[in-house]
Amino acid sequence: MTHEITLTVNGQTERATVPASMTLLELLREQLHLTGTKEGCGIGECGACTVLLDDLPVTACLVLAVEADGCAIRTIEGEARGGELSALQKAFIDAGAVQCGFCTPGMIMSARALLERNPSPSDEEIVEAIAGNLCRCTGYEAIIAAIRRAAGQRGGREAEKDARLLASDEKAKELSND
Repeated sequence: MTHEITLTVNGQTERATVPASMTLLELLREQLHLTGTKEGCGIGECGACTVLLDDLPVTACLVLAVEADGCAIRTIEGEARGGELSALQKAFIDAGAVQCGFCTPGMIMSARALLERNPSPSDEEIVEAIAGNLCRCTGYEAIIAAIRRAAGQRGGREAEKDARLLASDEKAKELSND
């Protein structure tokens, strides 16, 4: 049996016909060709497939695609805007938190959910937020440092928005002085 579903993925409305047993992970990778979300364990233990479903981090391997009908999904592909990395992605690079890269999309999405609900988390809150994401390369210190760095920038997107508004205000002042 198949189902027609409609969901918003990274701001775009998507319609799909899916079998009842298809996972959100399979839909994202196989039908929508969003391959940044990785399949690791397939049982919700590793966090490599973490996406935001209505702003909450979920392991996409455990969510049926039909359960996402009518929901907003954010994947790692939605993190960058206009070809430019988000402040959170840049923080991961700057802190050396990207090694093999397999866990990185899920880590970033878990971190994004944390920073959106708490722009200034403690280290303990950061550790708790990424507890469902496994990394075999970094030892987590660089990942925690990256999230701390992004938090110092007020959660990434807010800092980017503030910078654009500030630049716009400065440009307006400059034009009024001419």
